[in-house]
Amino acid sequence: MGAPEADTVRLGARIRAYRAMRQMTLRDLAGQAGASAGFISQLERGHTSASIGMLRRIAGALGLTVADLFSEGEVVGHRLVRRSDRPELPTGPGTRKYLISQRPLQNLEIYSGEFDPGASTGDESYTHGDSQEILLVLRGRAVLWIGPPESAVSYELGPGDSIEYRTSTPHRVLNEGADPLEVLWMIGPPTPS
Repeated sequence: MGAPEADTVRLGARIRAYRAMRQMTLRDLAGQAGASAGFISQLERGHTSASIGMLRRIAGALGLTVADLFSEGEVVGHRLVRRSDRPELPTGPGTRKYLISQRPLQNLEIYSGEFDPGASTGDESYTHGDSQEILLVLRGRAVLWIGPPESAVSYELGPGDSIEYRTSTPHRVLNEGADPLEVLWMIGPPTPS
């Protein structure tokens, strides 16, 4: 077998391993990637190749980057992340958001958020996928708005308070206090990026 075929087989095996870790069926992955289950099956067995666009969609459905699909590292293992090494995600003014659970995301994604006084997740509520999300306040006081703008309900949360909701429900976090706010978001299963 030549090098291209070996690479195709290795890529397919990695996709299959990531799919199994996420407990996704062939149909689940195919549906999220916009492909047929037969195509995904052939790809996983190394019997076909995929365009970069298709690999991006597959990687996105798995909570990965295309580079993750080609990485020679272990698919599964223990991963230590020091606070100083957390990847920072782009956010609005006065906020910082860090990914705590590392890619490839498996059954759960966790983010840490820091809000300066008066800062929020944005002027408008947002949604992402349809998973369970828990917001836990670690420090400070948060106001969480849940629901469509015309009928949103607000909840005030202090240190140790948590609230659970669907990520498909519009939501928004605001620090109305005079002190910094620190929260954790725990989402399962991970939502598409």
